[in-house]
Amino acid sequence: MAKRRRKLQPGGPYIGCAVLCEKVLQERDGVISLVRIIDRTIISGRGPDAPEELPAIPLTHTVFVALKSGLARGKYVVSIQPHAPSGRAIGDAIQVAALFEGEERGVNVIASVTLQVEDEGLYWFDVAIEGQSLTRIPLRVLYQRTGITM
Repeated sequence: MAKRRRKLQPGGPYIGCAVLCEKVLQERDGVISLVRIIDRTIISGRGPDAPEELPAIPLTHTVFVALKSGLARGKYVVSIQPHAPSGRAIGDAIQVAALFEGEERGVNVIASVTLQVEDEGLYWFDVAIEGQSLTRIPLRVLYQRTGITM
């Protein structure tokens, strides 16, 4: 029997931050630092033998989503689903169980994500709680051939 999803009520949870980055540092006192926030990636094809079109390659980034409870209380499932420029879902969604304790108390979702990039264009990472969309994180992928002589 499928687990029934809870409906979010107005008043939370709220998004504090939702980005792709190179790395997330978390100090002993709980303070978070985001290193190299990314919303655009340029893939270089070098030399005369570089393919004319973007070859399929894996891209790995860290996704960071900070959520604050507001009026939300209890356990919820946070999911992050990548989508190709065509709109189709890529791979499995990242799913994290989160406990919201109310008010300013929150949850940080930190996950490494590897995409098999096959096309140039705008990729989206849909962030949802219990299947209800909260926001989207963009990643523009560009391909550039360099060092080509005529």
